[in-house]
Amino acid sequence: MKLWKRKEWILQQICKAYNRYYMCIIGNNGVLPVRPIPTQRVLEKLDEHLGRNDYDSAERHLLYWLDEAKDGRDKHGMLTVENELMGLYRKTNRKENALESVRKALNLIDELKLGSAVVAGTTFTNAATVYKAFAMPEESIELFEKAKEIYEKELQSDDPRLGGLYNNLGLTLTDLKRFDEAEEYYNKAINVMSINKNGELEIAITYLNLCDLNEAKLGSEQSEKIIDEYIEKAYELLNRDYLPRNGYYAFVCEKCAPTFGYFGRFLYQKELSDRARCIYERN
Repeated sequence: MKLWKRKEWILQQICKAYNRYYMCIIGNNGVLPVRPIPTQRVLEKLDEHLGRNDYDSAERHLLYWLDEAKDGRDKHGMLTVENELMGLYRKTNRKENALESVRKALNLIDELKLGSAVVAGTTFTNAATVYKAFAMPEESIELFEKAKEIYEKELQSDDPRLGGLYNNLGLTLTDLKRFDEAEEYYNKAINVMSINKNGELEIAITYLNLCDLNEAKLGSEQSEKIIDEYIEKAYELLNRDYLPRNGYYAFVCEKCAPTFGYFGRFLYQKELSDRARCIYERN
């Protein structure tokens, strides 16, 4: 066989082998398979970083797995990671990054045709929380309403996610000065959480939100008595001995402490801040 003929034959064999290999990978339908990321393991490791308030490591962790999900064509995995990223960026006050994750997550909901699924409700809730954090209440309330429509249809009436949504609706409606509607949703949140295990933490948060609502609605003087009642109720709930002193408990104490200080309960503020710090250090 002449040299050029042999080279041509070798090239043909290489092409045939490559085509067989490629078809083996993509299958008969010609579509590359999805290589899903280990979502549960990703979230567990994220919780470890957040439990130590190590936000830099948390971001690196999420960005690594976002790239893995993209490489593996795992759009559901990408959606999970974008949901976590928007929360992380919101917590660390990185507005542009948070809004970019919101945009990508909402696009993935459309691409995956998940508009009426619970995961869409969760994404709408997370995105709405970002909008609220960055003083965009109109955008926030629109997404909270979409989440509410899904959750009330798909979840049990005692699902804690529903209670959390009602609480967030109350916060946003307070920002919009729709006080009566906000109070209605806060009461709904309390009703849901009162029948959930360890729902006391969420109820304590709602009581403090009701303090803010009443001050905004009635003014400092007229709301003083009501606020005192809610403050003491919230503090009593946070001090119940049977509540597990874990990372989430620390997060709630840390979250609530400034509100106690704002309303003049400085000893409560210090006690809860110290309690949260001790738990974080222990973990």
